Amino acid sequence: MAVSPASPARRTNRRGQATRESMLEAALRCLATGDPAAASANRIAKEIGATWGAVKYQFGGIDGLWAAVLQRTAERRGELPAALDPAAPLRERVAAIIDTLYEGLTAPDSRAIETLRMALPRDMAELDRLYPQTAAELSSWGRGWIETCQRAFADVDVDPSRIREVAAFIPGAMRGIVSERQLGGYYDLDEARRGLTNAIVTYLQHSRSD
Repeated sequence: MAVSPASPARRTNRRGQATRESMLEAALRCLATGDPAAASANRIAKEIGATWGAVKYQFGGIDGLWAAVLQRTAERRGELPAALDPAAPLRERVAAIIDTLYEGLTAPDSRAIETLRMALPRDMAELDRLYPQTAAELSSWGRGWIETCQRAFADVDVDPSRIREVAAFIPGAMRGIVSERQLGGYYDLDEARRGLTNAIVTYLQHSRSD
């Protein structure tokens, strides 16, 4: 019995998905250059090799494209490493988080996110008004990161408010250390990471209930 060819609709869907994927990868490559001009609709369309109308057809507009870019990087980033074993000592868990961010923040995806965030409004209300899908994706990242840290220390006897505080300042602290790495500073960055790890561990340990 002969096998009937795929329907035109299925072929179109497959082509459309492939086009969408190639557009996302091209947008990420463009943003990862660090050029502030990369976060423009026309620049992205040129990098993709398509008209802005074609990009808009796939993503609904620049807001949809940015949201999809953030979703793609989140998918590739995944969860914190398996090194966060529930049986691991507190210091090992904190060090695993610090080491993961140290390496991850120098990856092309992280540079792309940084370029995009620099181009977005700083005011959260303005961001939500102009780019609601992008704002929602960034907001979900914040919630997800706090929840990840809460899971990482769920069985440790520490004040939950301190875990939230630590989760809030770790990304900024790590960006500072990574910036020193990129600029070629005079500091021993291994020592800086150990110092940050020790400070976090001490802060969390001192919140344990008696």
